[in-house]
Amino acid sequence: MKYTPINPDLFVQNRARFVKEMQPNAIAIFIANDEMPRSADSFFTFRQNADLFYLTGIDQEQTILVLFPNHPLPANREILFIRRTNEHIAVWEGHKYTIQEARQTSGITNIQWADTFESILPSLMYEAQTCYLNLNEHARMHTSVPDRELRFAREMQQNFPLHRFKRSAPIMHQLRSIKSDIELALMGKAIHITEKAFRRVLSFVKPGVHEYEIEAEIQHEYLINRATGPAYNSIIASGKDSCILHYNNNNKQCNDGDILLMDFGADYANYAADLSRTIPVNGRFTPRQKDVYNAVLRTFHFAKSMLRPGTLIEEYHKEVGKFVEAELIQLNLLNAADVAKQDPDKPLYKKYFMHGTSHYLGIDVHDVGNRYVPMQPGMVFTCEPGIYIPDENLGIRLENDILVTHDNPIDLMASIPIEAAEIEELMNR
Repeated sequence: MKYTPINPDLFVQNRARFVKEMQPNAIAIFIANDEMPRSADSFFTFRQNADLFYLTGIDQEQTILVLFPNHPLPANREILFIRRTNEHIAVWEGHKYTIQEARQTSGITNIQWADTFESILPSLMYEAQTCYLNLNEHARMHTSVPDRELRFAREMQQNFPLHRFKRSAPIMHQLRSIKSDIELALMGKAIHITEKAFRRVLSFVKPGVHEYEIEAEIQHEYLINRATGPAYNSIIASGKDSCILHYNNNNKQCNDGDILLMDFGADYANYAADLSRTIPVNGRFTPRQKDVYNAVLRTFHFAKSMLRPGTLIEEYHKEVGKFVEAELIQLNLLNAADVAKQDPDKPLYKKYFMHGTSHYLGIDVHDVGNRYVPMQPGMVFTCEPGIYIPDENLGIRLENDILVTHDNPIDLMASIPIEAAEIEELMNR
């Protein structure tokens, strides 16, 4: 791992919070993600299962965590299984966790080799009445690929048909949505690296550069600052492609007069930052670009002010939509009379602002959380309104990461330039 060691208290506390929500005489099992084949004999870069990392800090394949708080033997109440290494693995793949390193990282005393898990599991299950299993239950995930968690869940139900099985996901979504001080510090590092990348490209962008060159500048700043890399595929969209929400080609030349929409964020210690900025390629907004930009900026400030305890995300999105609606009328993109007659279930503003304003942020860039639970202190949301006008080759999105507190929301990206005049000043130094 490129990042510096994380305080193991984070993972000790996270496990304690999870165990507190378990039923009596229950066992919970979390397993690492698949090692995904790419082609021939190569694999994609391994990414740890988010819940397993949250509970252990172990950033390595073939890891298994067992939590059994009521087991008669104290040693069996927390067991971490890690991959057994050998000389061949050390030569071809490099260093793997030792037992002592796994203890130091996770705060778990009982460390076993992963190849002993199948022989130990039956005796553990014999003492349990209920088994918590984990699946990727993100509301936006739809896949036909049976991942390792799903395969394991099917095996467990087949091998232990008389046990009760419960979902870990509802507990994990509740816990992970509230960030601890240690987590906020890790996210702060990801944000700081992201800010450095943005300031770097402000002095780099000019007519004639290519989108991939800008992406390379961002990547350089990530890696030189110990980030793992991007938290998601960077969007570097100039001209008409600024209106494509998830544009990833990043292959065009940026032309004089173009707008450049950038959506990127660093991954540090598996925690994500998520930033969007829109800048003029030549360093000066046209009057129309600035008008649209400032409309989005006003919407951003309005939306940010609503990220408070008790706010419901669904109602929040509706209120932001109404604000955008008024801005679009001022920009002569919507007609007030048409808006007054619109179908409330199909608001006209969605032609120009078709995505949500906020999502949970944490270990995953689209982090887990319950959208029907009111916002609570400790939650972190993006705030990312936009206006997209394909007929004008003009898409503007502005995005910062916001912490909900007992008082006013805290903009974790407040130090990153966002005002149009400041963007222009920095680009023309």
